[in-house]
Amino acid sequence: MAEQPTYGFYIGGQWVTPTKTMPVSDKYRGTTLAYVGSATREEVQAAIEAADQAFQSQSPSPQERAQWLLRSAALLQERRQDFAHLMAQEGGKPLKEALGEVDRAVQTFILSAEEGKRIGGETLPIAAQPGSEHRLAFTMRVPIGVVVAISPFNFPLNLVAHKVAPALAAGNTVVLKPASYTPLTTIRLVEVLAEAGVPAGRINLITGPGGSTGDYLLEDPRPAFYTFTGSAVVGQHIKEASGLRRVALELGNNSPNIVHSDADLTQAAVLCARQGFLSAGQKCISVQRIYVHQPVYEAFLAELVAVTQRLVVGDPQDPATDVGPMIDPQEAERVAAWLDEAVSAGARIVCGGHHTGALFEPTIVADVQPEMKLVCREVFAPLVTVTPYADFKEAVKAANDTVYGLQAGVFTHDLDLAMHAAKELAYGGVIINDTSAYRADLMPYGGVKQSGIGREGPRYAIEEMTDLRTVVLNLH
Repeated sequence: MAEQPTYGFYIGGQWVTPTKTMPVSDKYRGTTLAYVGSATREEVQAAIEAADQAFQSQSPSPQERAQWLLRSAALLQERRQDFAHLMAQEGGKPLKEALGEVDRAVQTFILSAEEGKRIGGETLPIAAQPGSEHRLAFTMRVPIGVVVAISPFNFPLNLVAHKVAPALAAGNTVVLKPASYTPLTTIRLVEVLAEAGVPAGRINLITGPGGSTGDYLLEDPRPAFYTFTGSAVVGQHIKEASGLRRVALELGNNSPNIVHSDADLTQAAVLCARQGFLSAGQKCISVQRIYVHQPVYEAFLAELVAVTQRLVVGDPQDPATDVGPMIDPQEAERVAAWLDEAVSAGARIVCGGHHTGALFEPTIVADVQPEMKLVCREVFAPLVTVTPYADFKEAVKAANDTVYGLQAGVFTHDLDLAMHAAKELAYGGVIINDTSAYRADLMPYGGVKQSGIGREGPRYAIEEMTDLRTVVLNLH
């Protein structure tokens, strides 16, 4: 058997051999794919130093920065199959979904290149202020500095792109730490960025556990901005440890979706099943809580079960597979324990409910109560709950009964109900006639309450990653 490769860190334009390593596994087969570095405090400091020095040097023009990103997009497109197969291996993501993620990442780089050329300010009517008649004022946006990007396992390419591409487009430098479960895709992306011409020090990569390597990133005072996608617990820690420095935190959700009686039930069932179970439910906007108008509850539930039972569960490398493994067998055990607890308290498994290792069957649960973990926490698994409601406002109230607030979905053809939902649902995004899981990469994306702070989407991320500077000229 061939020896598995070892990948190091990318610091200051050079690949550096790590002092310690950790394995990366094939999430379906359980075999070791490769070894990556587990960064020490000194190695993290070296990456931050390289980024800081690069930022202090002369900044490339917006046109130069855009060219790096456009070349990166072209290389990603050329290597679409390679990236998709790697994501299927290390992340357990079904191949058809992985191919879609590559396509989205290409667009994220292109959008970031375009937005990076449109960074501007505005003139201020300062002459209208008494005593300032002979002054001219305007604002400009300037890069914030060293950006630390900490990315999650579930989208190891596109969510990295959403952090790195806007940061580079804005003129910042980056220290990137991918999730320990899925670092190989990110390593491959950094190779693409280097090949595309990103100068030494402007993109730096380290790998390692969040509990050590991640904390080393927070200890250093030089990073100006932290962008993180992951759990609310870690997000809270980052916010507390970062002090007065700015952060963008994309955290959890237990996504509600309301299906009213006037909706297209077949469409709603297909979309809820697909977006509840694809990626093994491991998206922070995956469908989790479904509230269905009482008159169509049984009909919708039957449709949902029928669609769910047609999904193919198995090897993510098989092009026919719809649902692959969860990221770790322990995560599947956690969900099984939550499910057992709910059933003991009166919940009913409508379909699914079993798992083998990390492979969890798509599961539908009825007769749930708001206090059950399957309802009030983020399940992050291929499991949805279905609950009837009598009145639409009651459903909106139930949807809001959570500490989270990322995105919600509503199915109705009644404009009044749709607008009521848009006004009253306390979420960063309200999606009408589609699920909570809809996201276009150019839109502002982010949540309220414990779902986070700040917005992603290239234009909005660039605003987060730049400082607004006011310039006043005294012309008298």
